[in-house]
Amino acid sequence: MTANVLFVDDEPSVLDGIRRQLRKLVNVVTAVGGEEGLDRVREAGPFAVVVADMRMPYMNGAEFLAKVRQLSPDTVRVILSGQADLDSTIAAVNSGQLFRFLTKPCPTEELWATVEAGIEHYRLVHVERELLEKTLSGAVKMLTEILGMTNPAAFNRASRIRRYAEDMGKSLRIGDDWQFRLAAMLSQIGCITLPSDTLAKVYAGQPLCAEEMELFDGHPEIAGKLLASIPRLDGVAEMITGQCQPCDAAALPDDVEEWQPMVLGAEVLRLAAEFDRRICSGTSPADAAGELGACVPQPIAEALKQVKATRDEVETKPVKIGELVIGMVLDEDLMSANGMRLMSAGQEITQSTIIRLRSIAQGVGIAEPFRVRVDR
Repeated sequence: MTANVLFVDDEPSVLDGIRRQLRKLVNVVTAVGGEEGLDRVREAGPFAVVVADMRMPYMNGAEFLAKVRQLSPDTVRVILSGQADLDSTIAAVNSGQLFRFLTKPCPTEELWATVEAGIEHYRLVHVERELLEKTLSGAVKMLTEILGMTNPAAFNRASRIRRYAEDMGKSLRIGDDWQFRLAAMLSQIGCITLPSDTLAKVYAGQPLCAEEMELFDGHPEIAGKLLASIPRLDGVAEMITGQCQPCDAAALPDDVEEWQPMVLGAEVLRLAAEFDRRICSGTSPADAAGELGACVPQPIAEALKQVKATRDEVETKPVKIGELVIGMVLDEDLMSANGMRLMSAGQEITQSTIIRLRSIAQGVGIAEPFRVRVDR
């Protein structure tokens, strides 16, 4: 792994010295002061390690690294401290905000040893996370495909909500968070327990009776309980459970980037679902974004404007089983050769459905060709 390390100090001469010391050992990036350092994290990150001076004007090292932690939680954070700053620095270390602290003046060997240890720690975290993401993503993919087989309407709505949430997530810089991605994929998994006629009313925009509304409103809690029992999915479960409860923005920081990831993720899921409900009821995308954006902080309102309600260009064409590709969407019901409906129009083609349909084609047979929608 080629590591990038950021050094932040209010004295350019100190940064020049560090660059000369370590430039042959690691990719060194420097910033003068905390504000410039945060700009570097946003624009040139992620950094494996960030080393900051403790005593800087406007924003001290501990305050700066706390913001770095919010922007890039995996980044290893180290502070350079003078003797007068030891009490506050030790308190920061003990609270878990810092990896290590170094005292000034710091010999090159000690500085490099700390940076090297930080890079190794960052690498191990990423190796573990990559393994975790691949394992959990596979399990989540299986769950969503089961939803598609048992309840195509819920699967289709989940697919739309996922696309809307991902559009918002990119604008809010949370689209790469693996927990958010999985939460977007699984937001409707609780609907698997609901009666099909209740879901049909919901997706058709028809009013529900009090009992049906209570059942539907409970689907996030059902999903949360199902997922909370899976190791490492507690954060995903928290986002999904909170997706129907509007957050109290007045009680949260003005800067959306400072919100807890689970709170922001749940709010994005809620708005994506509300956006979908309005679109399905005939509201235009612009009007839906405007109605929802009027009641949320400005960055989230701007993110809503980035949501694409439909794919840009879609082509409909006839295909046979051997021509199916993951991501295609059925434009008509898929029927067996003897007239049995196998899949409903609007259902997305996945790897498991391709395998299942090929098996059916070799047995009872499938009525071919059939129409699908594909992106141009």
